[in-house]
Amino acid sequence: MQKNDEQQRVKISYQQDIAIVSLNRPDKYNALDMAMFDAIVAAIKELKDNRAIRAVILRGEGKGFCAGLDMVSVMKNPLNVSTLLKKEHGVISNLAQDVGYLWRDLAVPVIAVTHGSCFGGGMQIALGADFRYASEDCRFSIMEAKWGLIPDMSLSVTLRELTRIDVAKELTMTGRIFNADEAYRLGLVSKVCEDPLADALEFAKSLTARSPDAVMYAKKLFNDSWLSDDTQALDFETRYQKKILGRWNHLVAASRNFFKSPLQYKKRGKLDVE
Repeated sequence: MQKNDEQQRVKISYQQDIAIVSLNRPDKYNALDMAMFDAIVAAIKELKDNRAIRAVILRGEGKGFCAGLDMVSVMKNPLNVSTLLKKEHGVISNLAQDVGYLWRDLAVPVIAVTHGSCFGGGMQIALGADFRYASEDCRFSIMEAKWGLIPDMSLSVTLRELTRIDVAKELTMTGRIFNADEAYRLGLVSKVCEDPLADALEFAKSLTARSPDAVMYAKKLFNDSWLSDDTQALDFETRYQKKILGRWNHLVAASRNFFKSPLQYKKRGKLDVE
């Protein structure tokens, strides 16, 4: 990535075929200024073009994942609001929404690792991931109500897939802070961990052992079909399965299991193999 101030708001490192994306403004609890918005979108675009990666871990440097919008910094320039909310012709989301929504466009699983504070825009970024691993001390809030606002960083898409509508309304209207255990009970967190980064890495490594086509289309299948009607959902299943069948990754996965499983069963005395 370019070594200017904006790009340094986000760092990308690699552990073999796993990309680790770190929000890098620890002195401000990774609060979102305009440079951070631009850097997150640039990082997503860089990862989207990287065909070698098999999973992404999204985390924050310092004492928290992300404290939300840096209101003071953003509001210094009146033009910043229009920049964030302006939608270019032919695209689905604006810059404010991109930082949460565009993680869904990546062909690989994205695991958000949260600790400390995960507030406002930070929570909306985490909700854009496919999975969320939280530390035991992590605190969450849909905090926009504090500023007399509503969430506008793609939460209207991502939150409805995870919890009930009354829960979504209550958390949004009150802006209250809640802990990781409650977030898990409400379906907003995948796992509460002593060491969420280590657990996320272990999970990511397990996914890299699967066919990348199967993982990619599983993500796409559920993102596209979760709120669709039965006809659309079944059509997505068939359409995406046709894209996998007979391709190299399918043949490799199938052959591994076809040749391995019968021998395993024979050793256990469960199958008579010539």
